[in-house]
Amino acid sequence: MAQGLYLSQKMSLSQVLAPQLQQSLQLLQAPTLELKALVEQELQQNPVLEEVQAAEAETEERGERAEAAAQADPAEPPVDVMFDPATEKESVPVDELQAQFEKLTQLDQDWRDNFAQTNSPQRATEEDEERRQFMFDSLTGTTSLQEELLDQLRQSDVPEDERPIAEMLIGNIDDYGYLQASVEEMARTTGTTPEDVLAVLAQVQQVHPAGVGARNLRECLLLQLARAGKDKTIEYRIIDLHMEALGKRRFPEIAKALGVSVDDVQESAKRIAHLEPRPGREFLPDNQQYILPEVFVTKDGDDYSITTNNDHIPHLRISNTYKDLMAQAESSAEVREYIREKVRSGKFLIKSLHQRQSTILNIAKEIVKRQREFFDQGIAHLKPLTMGMVAGVVGVHETTVSRAVSNKYMETPRGIFEMKYFFTSGVTMSDGTGMSSTSIKDLVAGMLKGEDPAKPLSDQEIVKMLSDKGINIARRTVAKYRSELGILPSNLRKVY
Repeated sequence: MAQGLYLSQKMSLSQVLAPQLQQSLQLLQAPTLELKALVEQELQQNPVLEEVQAAEAETEERGERAEAAAQADPAEPPVDVMFDPATEKESVPVDELQAQFEKLTQLDQDWRDNFAQTNSPQRATEEDEERRQFMFDSLTGTTSLQEELLDQLRQSDVPEDERPIAEMLIGNIDDYGYLQASVEEMARTTGTTPEDVLAVLAQVQQVHPAGVGARNLRECLLLQLARAGKDKTIEYRIIDLHMEALGKRRFPEIAKALGVSVDDVQESAKRIAHLEPRPGREFLPDNQQYILPEVFVTKDGDDYSITTNNDHIPHLRISNTYKDLMAQAESSAEVREYIREKVRSGKFLIKSLHQRQSTILNIAKEIVKRQREFFDQGIAHLKPLTMGMVAGVVGVHETTVSRAVSNKYMETPRGIFEMKYFFTSGVTMSDGTGMSSTSIKDLVAGMLKGEDPAKPLSDQEIVKMLSDKGINIARRTVAKYRSELGILPSNLRKVY
């Protein structure tokens, strides 16, 4: 058979998540601030939705329950203001729909009037706006490293014919202060020779901060020492000739090569540690991430109270304007169909938001219940906990628990923790009880913190110490915990 491209058809079965289910999972997984952005996007796309204040939404919910109880009549079934999806026809006559919507509209207006009377005066709102505007006006923008270098270049004595090369060099310096292009590349770009580029680079490297424009860490540290007049010191020689050995803390080897004592090398290493490996750090933008907890855990006597953060969750409702439009007899079938679909979509969104908060609350309650000793006594009493264990109690799938705790935080009397923090594997101790890997890691950190610097603990020695406490784990597990803690091996921690 000749080779070539051919078209063919085939049938297959596959499982695909419904769009509404995908939306529900997306809302469940999104943190509060991201959720607010998703809801605002839906508000722009769905005209029948409108956002209300929390106090007004609570008033409406109480009013709806009271209205439903007042209209309840066992002999006469309640009138449904929606449409029958099975027949796609109106469930009640238009005049009855109109009467029902008029009642809802009047009740809604009463709630709005009551909310307006109990709301704070306009003067307080204006004062809040003035304070908020003052805060925004007080914010200052940061200067980038490139802007600072260009400003220094304009005030420097660099000749005019070399300024284009200097500007090109500055444009290729990253946010940490390192030159990311080779001298040969810069020479081809500027149409000059590598010698000319090196001459201009030497001038750029003289500006503030010290070490900027370096091509590697070694050159960066040497520039800082030279700027401080320490180009004849042991530190300069160590970095210049024995950078690799310094990184591996081979102090005896360095001392022998330089003809100095090990103590001198060790003291020089301490001074080198005070140099800045990233000279552009001070010009980096403020990337602080502010955490907005999803769950609050507070001490209430001998028990704990768990609540969800509902202050930043948008409160939605179906707009009465579109309810009235759908009830009007002169509305066309297309208009009714459009509004009906948007109302269904809006109701599903509102239901998904309520379900999201309920799921997170139930998971948080189960976490607090199972990790009660942690909240009472601290990290050493954190127990092994899997998402499957919580899912079985809450009544959801394990993947639902994973989505619900993803990027979400819990504020507790012991601090703010990511909800995933409480899910940890563990080992069985000699007495049959379980201990979480997080607690063991904290125990290892405490052992290493109290070790003798001249005789640091090896991984095998830590295994023996843990075994004496009834915790039996392998040496490679200790090495993994030590690596996760950012602690070097014992041979690199030794102080001579």
